[in-house]
Amino acid sequence: MFDPLLISTIVLFTAIVIDLIIGEYPTRLHPTVWIGKIIGFFKPRLKDSSAKREYIKGTIFALMLVVISFIITHYILVLASLLDMLIATALAVLILKSTFAIRSMEEHAKAVIDAIFIENDIITARQRLARIVGRDTSNLDYEHILSAVVESIGESIVDGINSPLFYYALYGVPLAFAYRVINTLDSMLAYRDPYHKHIGYASAKLDTIANYIPARITAIIIVIASLLLRLDWKNAFKVMLRDRHNTPSRNSGYPMSALAGALRVRLEKIGYYTLGDAYESISIKHYILAVKVMKLSVLLFILIVVIPLLLLRSIII
Repeated sequence: MFDPLLISTIVLFTAIVIDLIIGEYPTRLHPTVWIGKIIGFFKPRLKDSSAKREYIKGTIFALMLVVISFIITHYILVLASLLDMLIATALAVLILKSTFAIRSMEEHAKAVIDAIFIENDIITARQRLARIVGRDTSNLDYEHILSAVVESIGESIVDGINSPLFYYALYGVPLAFAYRVINTLDSMLAYRDPYHKHIGYASAKLDTIANYIPARITAIIIVIASLLLRLDWKNAFKVMLRDRHNTPSRNSGYPMSALAGALRVRLEKIGYYTLGDAYESISIKHYILAVKVMKLSVLLFILIVVIPLLLLRSIII
């Protein structure tokens, strides 16, 4: 008889090790890329002459894609377990790994930093930054490029790592993958321009709901991580409480403002928001510290949140 808690723990840590060693899967093999292609195929078909029908189409599409993805993932693993538990465990590892990205986030951020400080090429830095942030990077100066990198690290702790692990702990790989579908819908449809405003409304709401709890837990954990790293944890907590609502997103302001406070810098998306105070001028030192906070925050989240939830789920089941 297999111990569910033991299997869940093995799947979790094996997926993390794989991520840290190899990073992201090749594009042609990445399940999230496949989901993105499905969304891209249906996106123009969600458009309509009526805003109300666009809302309805967008809502039905988003809900169906999330539910169908959950069901397919669930039954793939159920059928695999009927054949061989080792095969099912391996599949669970491979699918779970596709839902989060620790190494890839660091690599993308480092590529921007390298363009600035090693290649001394601000144009390349702006181009690489555009791959990880949703803003116009064409005219950003060094300070705002660094700010965007640190902001991206702070936000990605939640939607790129902790949220999928949170949902894995709640209901296994199928729910983690369903979360990744929600996040992909948000990244592709949830824009406020006229084209996406109505068709992406439901996707944006689903993403807000899905990240609501993980974002707030992560913000507190960032404060704890800053304490352990001997950063300004008191300022992290103060800025988080003060600036958490400055961003248009109801969730991203929490981890980003906590990180800004811990680093004692001001983070700014020009024309949209500022987080923190410029006690120090942002520099490469703060990028390095942000990565350390990210890694420790993920570890703490696993120890404080994920493992206890897995234990609780094994008791209930």
